[in-house]
Amino acid sequence: MILKAVAQSSSSNFARSLILPSYQSKCLTLKNNPSFQSISRFLSTKTSDLAPKKTALYDFHVSHGAKMVPFGGYSMPIQYKDGVVASHLFCRSNAVIFDVSHMLQTSVKGKDAVSFMESLTVCDIKSLQDNSGSLTVFTTERGTIIDDLIVNKITNEELYVVSNAGCAEKDLALLKLQEEKFKNDGKDVSVDVIPKSLLAVQGPKMMEILQPLVNIDLSKMPFMTTSLCDIGGLKDLRITRCGYTGEDGVEIQVSDENVVQLADMLTSRDEECRLAGLGARDSLRLEAGLCLYGNDIDETTTPNEAGLVWLVGKQRRKRRDFPGSDVVMTQITDGSFLRQKRVGLKVDGAPARQGAEVRIEGENIGHVTSGCPSPSLKENIAMAYVKTEFSKIGTELHVKVREKEYPAIVTKMPFVKTNYYFL
Repeated sequence: MILKAVAQSSSSNFARSLILPSYQSKCLTLKNNPSFQSISRFLSTKTSDLAPKKTALYDFHVSHGAKMVPFGGYSMPIQYKDGVVASHLFCRSNAVIFDVSHMLQTSVKGKDAVSFMESLTVCDIKSLQDNSGSLTVFTTERGTIIDDLIVNKITNEELYVVSNAGCAEKDLALLKLQEEKFKNDGKDVSVDVIPKSLLAVQGPKMMEILQPLVNIDLSKMPFMTTSLCDIGGLKDLRITRCGYTGEDGVEIQVSDENVVQLADMLTSRDEECRLAGLGARDSLRLEAGLCLYGNDIDETTTPNEAGLVWLVGKQRRKRRDFPGSDVVMTQITDGSFLRQKRVGLKVDGAPARQGAEVRIEGENIGHVTSGCPSPSLKENIAMAYVKTEFSKIGTELHVKVREKEYPAIVTKMPFVKTNYYFL
């Protein structure tokens, strides 16, 4: 029955239900933030302007049969003709391409670039090797999460930062406001948006497909490293070994003028590399146990509650010099201050979607933040926040779906083994 549900769920309605509702509503509420007036001067567009923008690949997507939907301020492909499930499984066995050009890409340069980013995040950027990066989070003074992002340290004086599209306005405003403060204190730092496209190539055959086209040895480039390179005659592209699927993969920064050529080049081997939409990207990341901002993390959750305490660098813990460090460190040293924890669930019966109540013996002890039928496992999976005392793996719970309770069990994440590439 679950397999049948998965197959039927490849419709655009299923794809929409995976990712759209809360992500947009939670990430696009900057105008309701009390600090909006002080930072709005940094924004290039008004938050009231909801007309979706188009990436440089828009026409390419449409010509290849994509179903386009508004997401993160852009019109993006949520699925192609073969459907969400087929794209998902193709990524697990071959390779797919996602257009992630809607993501906010920024360059941070200057002698104080590292201290600048460390003043906003929990990452120990100073200890990173050149041309390597890390997942991190912007935090509030309450220790909660403004957004998650990847910071790549090119050198001590140059950082390449990628953050979420739906949070682009508030992220850019945060960066520009802090830049102004640093400059007023005589510090050397500049923040600039990088107006380029970004393609993610994900799947076990990524290296087989890309290596003949690229002028660097990908076998010497482990997970979370970055490099400039040439691909198929296109010069000075930036390639970063990372992704959002749990599979081996890269993200390639390329000019808008050349992105169609690159996409054509990569999809020329259709039997091994195909286009995929945001619906598959969401089910893939859920199987990999990865958070979606606006669903699984937001400004009401701390890194500790979200299971992301590993992002807080050792030196940052010692120095306690990041926003909200007192709250985060208190939760690290005394678990009794943790009111809830993010957990994985396997659910019998109906798939549990975002907002579904999690219960035990009739008591509401949490809520689902993401959920779908897993194409890989042919089981219903979900992530949820539950009261800390019920977060132990193996705990038997229930999830309320359409006024009926279904059995669920707390399960270790990731649900599907990850295949990141390490030397």
